[in-house]
Amino acid sequence: MSIQSTTLENGLRVISDTIPTVETVSLGVWLNVGTRHETKTVNGVSHVLEHMAFKGTEQRTAAQIAEEIESVGGYLNAYTARETTAYYARVLKQDVPLATEILADILQNSIFDEDEFKREQAVILQEIGQANDTPDDIIFDYFQETCYPNQPMGWPVLGQDAIVQSLTAQTVKQYMHTHYAADKMVFAAAGHVDHQELVKRVSKHFCAFPSFSSEQKKVSADYQGGDFRQHKDLEQVHLILGFEGVPYKHPDFYVLSVLSMILGGGMSSRLFQEVREKRGLVYTIYASTASYTDSGLFHIYAGTGRDEVKELVPVMCEQLRTFNQTLTLPELDRAKAQLKASLLMGLESTSNRCERLAHQVLIYGQPVSTEQIVQSIDAVQTEDIKRVASSLFRSRPTLTTLGPVQQVMPFDQVCEQLTC
Repeated sequence: MSIQSTTLENGLRVISDTIPTVETVSLGVWLNVGTRHETKTVNGVSHVLEHMAFKGTEQRTAAQIAEEIESVGGYLNAYTARETTAYYARVLKQDVPLATEILADILQNSIFDEDEFKREQAVILQEIGQANDTPDDIIFDYFQETCYPNQPMGWPVLGQDAIVQSLTAQTVKQYMHTHYAADKMVFAAAGHVDHQELVKRVSKHFCAFPSFSSEQKKVSADYQGGDFRQHKDLEQVHLILGFEGVPYKHPDFYVLSVLSMILGGGMSSRLFQEVREKRGLVYTIYASTASYTDSGLFHIYAGTGRDEVKELVPVMCEQLRTFNQTLTLPELDRAKAQLKASLLMGLESTSNRCERLAHQVLIYGQPVSTEQIVQSIDAVQTEDIKRVASSLFRSRPTLTTLGPVQQVMPFDQVCEQLTC
């Protein structure tokens, strides 16, 4: 078996997927810490912390961190999400010791230098500004906030200008000490790696992490939904129509994934064929899902002209309203094939395998085999799709629009169109 798992004495879980036929290794640390674990006064601190981890340790300057990993042709990066933060690398197989040690160094020995902190604050403000200037990016923040108003799950991952500016290096450092602990961490690796050797190195370099975090219990997600419209002088109306989906462990997780694929998962999907190919109303339209530990979202994104949006929303509503009456077995089989192919093609990337393993351990406590996932997809039947669609599309929607929104259908009419 190529996948092996070991839990260290301090609770840190080490999991690896050995692939002896490749020359590289993807590896990293994933933590159950993200935006939803923040308080309102420090929204964005998880993301700021992710940046600051690369800005110097007791042993290395920020430049030396970059130089050491790139001197061996490696790659080092990180990201923050609503429920997780990740620090990861990709290196040649002989450089796993170096990558492991650097990851341990930045997560345990960052010095939070004041000058570096001020510079990085400016960088993050530029990042926020860039997101605000990208309508097909920022609209997802507006959508999230409308789905989960006045709660951590609805706050922006990047934070808000005023709050980011108000943070201090000490605040960020304290947040790290409060939230980063071995019980929230998974060290994952995939590629040409020896599991026992990896465990020895992780055990040596990550021994300073406390076993348990002292953070308060996270606030439960409470989906509300509703209507959000922001007029902006743009060429297109950017629009998201969505509903509350399902959490990771829900029995309909794969049913909703197949449903999303049928509706808007590719060029053969219903929305692409009806809205773009037949009517020419959009360039981009797709459906997708997002799951969390206690909630989830289903959404359809489209970008269209200020005149075309008047026709677009009724067409979308009609597709959802009549979905069950027109569902066919070939559509179901095609969607399953697409999902399974995407899963299996992802196995050819060590980065995908590594990240998938880490998320599975964080969510389920153990890896989930590819065979299990394929079986779950194959088990989805027409009756399952119809049952979930009937409940989903009659629930309270969320409509978020950005751009020249004057001709977007009123929210109460959207609700009527979905249920009539």
